[in-house]
Amino acid sequence: MLAGDADRERAVDVLKDAFTEGRLTRDEYDERLGRAYAARTHQDLALLTGDLPGPPPRAFPPPRAFRPPLPPRTNSYAVASLSCGIAGTFLGLPAVPAVVLGHMARRRIRQTGEQGDGLAVAGLVLGYTVCALLAAVLALLVVVAVLVAT
Repeated sequence: MLAGDADRERAVDVLKDAFTEGRLTRDEYDERLGRAYAARTHQDLALLTGDLPGPPPRAFPPPRAFRPPLPPRTNSYAVASLSCGIAGTFLGLPAVPAVVLGHMARRRIRQTGEQGDGLAVAGLVLGYTVCALLAAVLALLVVVAVLVAT
């Protein structure tokens, strides 16, 4: 496998440590350093540093960057259900999509763990309430029409 610049730098660090500890002479260090910078593969680097002890193991692993967890998303169907439920109280017909979207939202929320179940329930309550009121008004109109016709 081809070696990258970071791999070469690690090998150079091992060579520097070995030179400062007296494990390599100046000539050996210069010769190996030139070969380390010219190395193309990991095997080439291993041949240069294989007879030298590596760096001491770290007592603790390097710290990881802290990333706070992202909050779960709010289901968009739940938001649309509530919006249609509110619009349905004024206009009537958007109550039907509020019911459909509310059921779709609750199913997706159970599957994905998203937030917004309260929004979906509110959209369902508004949607069903407006649909029931529309059905009652329609039934009343039919009764009135039948009574007027007779």
